[in-house]
Amino acid sequence: MGRAAAIAYAREGADVVISYYPSEEPDAREVVELIRAEGRKAIQIPGDLREESYCKELVSKTIEALGGLDIIVSNAGRQQQCKDILQLTTEAFDATMKTNIYAPFWIIKAALPHMQPGSCIIATTSEQAYDPAGNLYDYAQTKAATMNYVKSLAKQFGPKGIRVNGVAPGPIWTPLQVSGGATQDHLIHFGETYPLRRAGQPAELASIYVQLAANDASYTTGNIYGAGGGAGQP
Repeated sequence: MGRAAAIAYAREGADVVISYYPSEEPDAREVVELIRAEGRKAIQIPGDLREESYCKELVSKTIEALGGLDIIVSNAGRQQQCKDILQLTTEAFDATMKTNIYAPFWIIKAALPHMQPGSCIIATTSEQAYDPAGNLYDYAQTKAATMNYVKSLAKQFGPKGIRVNGVAPGPIWTPLQVSGGATQDHLIHFGETYPLRRAGQPAELASIYVQLAANDASYTTGNIYGAGGGAGQP
């Protein structure tokens, strides 16, 4: 989803910085090439979002490279299914919290002093925030927290002229599912029970991220926009 959103922003005229885990270098290079093909600037900053120092560095390098920061899209997430809480280790729980909750906190805190009125923050929550699966105990609660920090920060940042919104995907084909985020049986039937009878593609979410950053969405803040294939809320 991050890849799709980055490309969509470039096509609308934005210069883009992408954050990614170092092992994702080949994928990052592909995204950079696609952004540059649109005539926009693309900056790569690899690192581990679970480290506060990297999150601060990500913001400072972004501002240095682009001369400012207008839009933050928080999309990176960790999802590992575990059907039994007794098998969920503290290390795994901590990694999910650091990636999904701590990282946006560190990034937003570092970026806020540099953001001007008209800027926006777009978080990524999930249908798991309001209809959690039994085997996604840790992931689901981070998405509920994300939904709530959107609404909280929208109230806090509103007087500064900074908008905060969220996107809540339903079943979308992303690396989260195939890298341990779902069981094999779930993958085989992924999205089949939804009204559209299929899972979505990341490109089908990209326009939502773009719209939430657009000038004509200037009165939209504290809202969660869903793309759930016809099921659930919001």
